[in-house]
Amino acid sequence: MGSTHIPVLLDEVVQGLIRPEYRLFVDATAGGGSHTYNILNAYPNLRAYAIDLDETALVAARERLAPFQGRVTLKRANFSELKQILGDEGILAVDAVLFDLGVSTFQLEGERGFSFKDTHALDMRMDQRQHQTAQQVVNSYTYEALKRIIAEYGEEWRAARIAAAIVAERRKTPLTSASALADVVAKAARRTGKIHPATKTFQAIRMEVNQELKNLATGLAAAIDLLAPRGRVGVISFHSLEDRMVKTIFKAAPELTVLTKKPIRPGRPEILRNKRSRSAKLRIAEKIYEAVA
Repeated sequence: MGSTHIPVLLDEVVQGLIRPEYRLFVDATAGGGSHTYNILNAYPNLRAYAIDLDETALVAARERLAPFQGRVTLKRANFSELKQILGDEGILAVDAVLFDLGVSTFQLEGERGFSFKDTHALDMRMDQRQHQTAQQVVNSYTYEALKRIIAEYGEEWRAARIAAAIVAERRKTPLTSASALADVVAKAARRTGKIHPATKTFQAIRMEVNQELKNLATGLAAAIDLLAPRGRVGVISFHSLEDRMVKTIFKAAPELTVLTKKPIRPGRPEILRNKRSRSAKLRIAEKIYEAVA
């Protein structure tokens, strides 16, 4: 494989999410398989299900996890389908579930429109089987719809100005590449700094294309339901909308006790090694009893 995806908060996940007595772990966002690799290496009695939407990531994960053949099962699926995926395998309870949200190296470097510099198709689909792309969102959504998405999902206060600029530009010619969209947003946002001015808009459009918050709510509810007593669920998020959702869901579930009163953040050494980790937050909760329906 070309690039290697660097796992975020690896030691914190391996030590904080898994207990020695656990037997079945689910990696709901397998990526290149690094979290699962290190967990299986540390806990020899553990089996794993590694799930991901992205076929490119699963190819890398299959290669990475080859030493654990027989202890790991890989599935291409959306984690919102967690109950069905495991139910089809006859699995009704698991010991731990990990969600590592956000964009992977395979997507950022895969010429699918996730990167500002990408001159290829404005795609942003994590699952290439789905129909809606970022190009369709950018070129067909109304001004009001674009403004709402950019403001809500991107938490961008310049949403109205950016949406207007997108609509004005697409009247001249359709926006077909990430780099073209990034240029339009950068001019409309009128700001400079270390963070690219199109960051929040790209985040918002990506979340709309992949229905990320809806899928997270469904997948997290399923994970909590599937946990055996004393089982743990961990979520690594990369922006405030996801983190607030995780915090709210954890607090609202009476069968959970939250183990991370404040989210775990990467230390300076990790951020220096991997700058993409700088916004990561890890929250972990443990199931203390089975909820009564």
